[in-house]
Amino acid sequence: MRDTYLRTIISKSRLLILTRLRYDSQYGGEPQVDVELQGPNELGNAYNDVLRNICRQLASLRFLVTSLALGLLLFGPASVAASSGHGTSGLQIYVPPAVVGRGSEARSRFTCPTVSGADTSVCSLNWSGYADTGSSGSYTSVSGSWSVPSLNCPTRGATYAAIWVGIDGYSDSTVEQTGLLADCSNGVASYALWYEFYPAALTTSSIAVSSGDSITASVTCTAVTGGASCNTTITDVTREQSFSSPTTTVSGASLASAEWIVERPELCSSFFCTLATLSPFGSAALTSTSGSISSLPDAAITMVSSSSGPVLAEPSGLLDGTTFTVAYG
Repeated sequence: MRDTYLRTIISKSRLLILTRLRYDSQYGGEPQVDVELQGPNELGNAYNDVLRNICRQLASLRFLVTSLALGLLLFGPASVAASSGHGTSGLQIYVPPAVVGRGSEARSRFTCPTVSGADTSVCSLNWSGYADTGSSGSYTSVSGSWSVPSLNCPTRGATYAAIWVGIDGYSDSTVEQTGLLADCSNGVASYALWYEFYPAALTTSSIAVSSGDSITASVTCTAVTGGASCNTTITDVTREQSFSSPTTTVSGASLASAEWIVERPELCSSFFCTLATLSPFGSAALTSTSGSISSLPDAAITMVSSSSGPVLAEPSGLLDGTTFTVAYG
């Protein structure tokens, strides 16, 4: 689940450049221009092949020009993203946040809101919620609960949201996570449960899920040489059905953060990718069932539309150190 929205990550400096690239390894890989046609948008004929080749050339030129023009201007923590197979093969779910401000005035003069009681407040293009941070090996389990939100779907178009818990992803190149997708398509809401051990592909469940259902989710990992051995379980308590992953070894997992997140995914069409319109979920109350969020170094994350705002989703302060509400809009 790693891709970038109009940006790339260059080595450890986490330089943000406004262009569209795929980055295969956070610290050692080479940025690749990605204009691969995907899913239902693929034309599947010779004309399409010509368009793809032309677009690759244009994208490569855009990368060179934009990198030279903007490379020294836009610095800040970067993110990695996660791919989803739900709804369309072009859907992407970011994992960690694309941070645009840290509790102070961003470069665009947007002031990132400060969440009361949080150790750190940051703004992100794609995340809203909380992350606990630490050193390698700090987190071996995380769990949470929430209710499936009732979406106020627009009559036309598509919107997307993901609610999940996970280990890693806030500041490193892997993520071990499980959660819920909540999508709208032309006025109709749909939901799906899923898990993923990035860089492996996301896996979705066929369990029917409805608004109002009670969800619990957990991720458990054990450090092993070169990474971690992890498994996930997500349960629709209302329907008494669970969806679990096999125990999986994730190479490079550092177990350095834990997260409780509402997220807007990325959509990839034939020639480019962009962040999705966030599903109008009203509010979502998440509870950590693995201990107090506030007892460890925590970051409250507000989702914004761009580096100049506006706010799309904002977390409340923590109630009893474990529960918070993410408010849409």
